[in-house]
Amino acid sequence: MTPAPVKPPISTDVLDKIDIRAGTIESVEEVPGSDKLVALRVNFGDHKRTILSGMKQERANVREIEGKQALFVVNLEPRKMRGVLSEGMLFDIGYADGVKPALAMPENSVPDGSRAG
Repeated sequence: MTPAPVKPPISTDVLDKIDIRAGTIESVEEVPGSDKLVALRVNFGDHKRTILSGMKQERANVREIEGKQALFVVNLEPRKMRGVLSEGMLFDIGYADGVKPALAMPENSVPDGSRAG
């Protein structure tokens, strides 16, 4: 793989607007009528959210990530896909580069809802 060019610089003010938090993936369910989407039920400590991810074809068993912590963007506008409301975005590494994606995860367990940055 050849790494993609680095994107143009942004200010820290722009970066500070993105709310990235650790959450525990409690369950993974298929989204009816979709060959790509799964619905993740994620615990952020003080609340839980449903976050859709297009990882269905990336893993032999999508439920293998249940119980794992990962990083999520939690302040995106909610978006309805296939009739299911997604309340954030999972960070995974590699998809945009055409390599097998991997979860962006804390190196050790942190309290759900912990902010990145």
